[in-house]
Amino acid sequence: MQRIAKFEKVSFDEFRKSFDLPENEIKAIYDNIKIPVRATEGSAGYDFCTPVAFELKAGETAKIPTGIRARIDNGWVLSVFPRSGLGFKFRLQLDNTVGIIDADYYNSDNEGHIFIKVTNCSYGDKTVSVGAGNGFAQGIFLPFGITEDDDVTEKRNGGFGSTDKK
Repeated sequence: MQRIAKFEKVSFDEFRKSFDLPENEIKAIYDNIKIPVRATEGSAGYDFCTPVAFELKAGETAKIPTGIRARIDNGWVLSVFPRSGLGFKFRLQLDNTVGIIDADYYNSDNEGHIFIKVTNCSYGDKTVSVGAGNGFAQGIFLPFGITEDDDVTEKRNGGFGSTDKK
């Protein structure tokens, strides 16, 4: 296996921007952030755990600030998917279908803070509940290529839609 990335926590200053809570409560949440890990040696996916509990009724959405960033070698991308069990049981889905975390996102103004937005798309009245510290998404590192005539030199600064702002 190639070792091509490293997960880290974003700074506390960056993380606290995502919450409107007393600082001591945010600090307690921050201190309990879990770095993504694989469950078994044969697992491809690194489990992302939510730092705060959430409950979603059918049709409801939540944007989860993971407190995580990923330093990724050039030529690789982190793809984020819902955890298989939550997708299967509740149709918990990422709002952008598959999250794409590029290597240069790490150096963005927000420190490359990975947010994961999920929706409970279940049929009927199924409610999904995920406790703080439990896995809700998984990330898989994948290699990618570029075209022979690619000469892009633009630098990223930001997340969603930032590469369209020229």
